[in-house]
Amino acid sequence: MSSTSPSSTSSTSTISTSSLAVASLGTPRIGPRRELKFALESFWSGATDERALIETGAGLRAANWARQKKLGVSVIPSNDFSFYDQMLDTSVMVGAVPEIYRWNGGPVPLATYFAMARGAQGKTQEASCGHINHGRDAAQGMPALEMTKWFDTNYHYMVPELARDQKFTLASRKPIEEYEEAKALGYQTRPVLVGPVTFLKLAKSKDAGFNPLSLLDRLLPVYIDVLRELACRGAEWVQIDEPCLVLDLDIVGQQALHYAYTEIASAVPQLKIMLATYFGGLGGNRDTALALPVAGLHLDLVRAPEQIDGLADFSDDRVLSLGIIDGRNIWRADLSRILHRLEPVIAKLGKDRVQIAPSCSLLHVPIDLALETGLDSEIKSWLAFSVQKLEELSTLGTALAGGRGAAEASLRTSDEAAAARKASPRIHDAKVAARIAGIDDAMRRRANAFAERAGVQHERFNLPAFPTTTIGSFPQTAEVRKARAAHASGALTDEVYKIYLQDQTARAVQWQETIGLDVLVHGEFERNDMVQYFGEQLAGFAFTTHGWVQSYGSRYVRPPVLFGDVSRPKPMTVEWWQYAQSLTKKPMKAMLTGPVTILNWSFVRDDIARSEACRQIALAIRDEVADLEAAGAGMIQIDEAALREGLPLRQSEWKAYLDWTVDAFRLCSSGVRDETQIHTHMCYSEFNDIIDAIGAMDADVISIETSRSKMELLDAFRNYRYPNEIGPGVYDIHSPRVPEIEEMTALLKLARMRLTDTQIWINPDCGLKTRKWEEVRPALVNMVAAARELRASA
Repeated sequence: MSSTSPSSTSSTSTISTSSLAVASLGTPRIGPRRELKFALESFWSGATDERALIETGAGLRAANWARQKKLGVSVIPSNDFSFYDQMLDTSVMVGAVPEIYRWNGGPVPLATYFAMARGAQGKTQEASCGHINHGRDAAQGMPALEMTKWFDTNYHYMVPELARDQKFTLASRKPIEEYEEAKALGYQTRPVLVGPVTFLKLAKSKDAGFNPLSLLDRLLPVYIDVLRELACRGAEWVQIDEPCLVLDLDIVGQQALHYAYTEIASAVPQLKIMLATYFGGLGGNRDTALALPVAGLHLDLVRAPEQIDGLADFSDDRVLSLGIIDGRNIWRADLSRILHRLEPVIAKLGKDRVQIAPSCSLLHVPIDLALETGLDSEIKSWLAFSVQKLEELSTLGTALAGGRGAAEASLRTSDEAAAARKASPRIHDAKVAARIAGIDDAMRRRANAFAERAGVQHERFNLPAFPTTTIGSFPQTAEVRKARAAHASGALTDEVYKIYLQDQTARAVQWQETIGLDVLVHGEFERNDMVQYFGEQLAGFAFTTHGWVQSYGSRYVRPPVLFGDVSRPKPMTVEWWQYAQSLTKKPMKAMLTGPVTILNWSFVRDDIARSEACRQIALAIRDEVADLEAAGAGMIQIDEAALREGLPLRQSEWKAYLDWTVDAFRLCSSGVRDETQIHTHMCYSEFNDIIDAIGAMDADVISIETSRSKMELLDAFRNYRYPNEIGPGVYDIHSPRVPEIEEMTALLKLARMRLTDTQIWINPDCGLKTRKWEEVRPALVNMVAAARELRASA
């Protein structure tokens, strides 16, 4: 696998390791050229077998270990690689496989693993996957586990599903095998495990009133078995991630941590545990964390820089891992400023007791900036990807061990980059600042309340009961992607490409009319990504070519780089909406991405408040909404899929965040007339947390993901007595399964128990961009049929 060899990822020479210990908490697993994505999708399609996939994984792991060693990392992780998700790996490791997957003990087959991740359609799909002999019969016709966001990141994890009578057993030796694999290659690694308390805290159960944390007694023996075997095979340290320590833990959660680590210390006293916390500060859990019998503690000093103030007071001999380089954003660090903060701490604690590290796993950033040969050179000089962040750590380690003179050249380059970015005229726009200053309250309010608007809108559109629609995008087929690439390379002229896209749009519109959807969409064939498409047309954004990060499974995204003030030079979507609406008499939704989602799904500038950047984007989207309405658009959907995921982890900080995010949505959506219907869409949200804010957004219709949760997420809307209209998803688009009519009607019956009939719209969970037409067509036909059955029985 030449493309994953260490020599191909960076031209930087090896840095001396005679410095302070440099630790990595985890690295991107996707490969510099997305090798893992292509291997997975080839395997799932049946083009390659299980052995080929396993070999690709081994090659990527070997390259990751070699790359880190070369860059001066002295504490290298293992078991940070995954074919899909680390929480799913943990579920499989402890044998937490729900009964629906028909696992009968023993090692969990890869087919069952992927059924838990993606669902399984049954015999037709089984035959196409190329690995029937590996347990595929045990994973037929099954839905995937629920999926949601990993804390407040853009990464999704598979939610463990546990039962009151849950039994745990060691069903996967992956952490042990990958430690041995690294050892055979000459790397003494520190294996990484998701902590037992975090695992249970993030798990769910279908048993009413049951708290998965009560299963800790049953779970710990499996963890202890893994830790004992790692110790027997030569592991000196194991990193156990407990990010739940940055949440608002109650006394039960704090006691669970104390119990778990007391049991582990007693059972495996020879093994040193590095307890890793990240994504925030310990806050009220500080005393709990410090009292745990572990040999090391990792702190996130990027998200919670105030934690550095008490470090010099540590009087015991435990090792402190200091997360000083941002593992979640791509801006180059100001190394001199970091040294100024760290030097007194190192002098107090001593070099032997300190490791320096990223704030969290580097899973959340792209791999190597050196691959970005086409990126604007000035902007590139401000950035650091995973490879560059490890280089920064090595520089800091050298300077902290041998004095600043030992890393003089690297520090000078860092100082120059920081000064150049701060002084660049490309960052600030006086016109944007003036417009922000001119915002008033009238810009944040619709003219009339929803009750009055609803009557006007129903008269205008005259839709049937339980109207059907989709969320926006249709499959981005290989043919569509090929045409886009040809246009980008110049092989297709603008005119030829436009004609091609118009043909794709016309086919999609005609097909929607044929199957009987009530409100249509144009399919978004011209859009590469729901955020990138808009960022490319807004001032203040830059884009990478190879800046991929994992969202879930084989779904990778290239987040835009928001580096400066944002404005909209010209309309972005009006022409495509006009063309699509000209093809039908049915309502055609105009599709926009909302300001909070654009913000949260970008690498955001760190020189101004996020709230200020969000207001700038909101004004740009407001301009687009006004132009769409003037062109005749009666329904405008402003997706805020990422609003919930940005919610701070500490409840005391929620109100401030929700205030400015709701303000941004209202700012972009409130300038329309009563008869213009504003839609929004949200994904994977625990709506109880933010239902007041959703109500305050005052969208006329909200569509949400509810199929995997079996409509449980609607309870928040029922309890709140949400007055506006809601489209609860009846089709899980993150799985290749085609749900039957009966499955959808059963979900709709559950929805009717929670909502009034006049509130309910019928739609999939999310956009259909990532699915195949052979999955989408029968699924939407079934959805329309389910709506007709519902109307007949209402």
